[in-house]
Amino acid sequence: MSAPHGDLGRLLRDWRERVSPALVGIPGSTLRRRTPGLRREELGGLAGVSADYIKRLEQGRARPSIAVLDALSRGLRLSRAEYEHLCIVAGYAPAGEGCVPTHLGPGARRLLDRLDTGPVGVFTAAWTQLAANSSWATLFYDPNAQRGHERNLAWREFLGMNDCVIDPEENKRFRASLVADLRAAATRYPADRELTKLIADLRSASTCFVQAWDATPPTMPSVPRAVIVHPQVGPIHLDYDILTIHSGDLRVALFTAEPNSDDAQRLALAHVIGLQDLSATEPDRY
Repeated sequence: MSAPHGDLGRLLRDWRERVSPALVGIPGSTLRRRTPGLRREELGGLAGVSADYIKRLEQGRARPSIAVLDALSRGLRLSRAEYEHLCIVAGYAPAGEGCVPTHLGPGARRLLDRLDTGPVGVFTAAWTQLAANSSWATLFYDPNAQRGHERNLAWREFLGMNDCVIDPEENKRFRASLVADLRAAATRYPADRELTKLIADLRSASTCFVQAWDATPPTMPSVPRAVIVHPQVGPIHLDYDILTIHSGDLRVALFTAEPNSDDAQRLALAHVIGLQDLSATEPDRY
């Protein structure tokens, strides 16, 4: 299955020019833009690639991986039909029966657009992150900067990359819930090679995962509370809920603070700090 790279380039340019910066959370006016829609560097930032790579794609000088296609489809706000057409033009078969859905539908996008008072992340049924709001990037990590298994919450948790400081008993329940979800996803999507590889790699990399995977599945509720330690504002206690979007089999991780509490104030302050460039220093003196 293949198609001329020029067809892919034309599609990407057309779709990039129809997406307004405001639609994807990029501030600023479009009055000074030479072309409508997103700039190459803006789409690259959303997809986790460079502006030069976007340029090469649009000029037909590169062929993206399926992971990059997934990221581009999210940044371009493609519909399911458009995403499948993009895959075909790029020479790939869209994920079919037996594979974990990775398409970020309009409902999930609207949640990210509208819920901005706390961290919100959208994940596949296997807990691989598809997108997040700015508060998530401020308190945890920017999913666009993560590669491979680093985008998977189970991998981050069992490999010690999770930034939440959780009570040991709650941490045990949290890990058990992740393993249970991976088991269920593996049952529903037996043809998904990436999920099979993820589970095999987790078994090789984490003794704790092996113990959790081989144990009798416990009947435990999911984690209700988490503590995020922010370097500037200190610990923030948040409630942690999981929503399910049945169309697309997606998971939405939602952190909220009690209204008018000290934690709500710390969360708001952390968000404000996250919008600033604190890395700026005085210019070097020669």
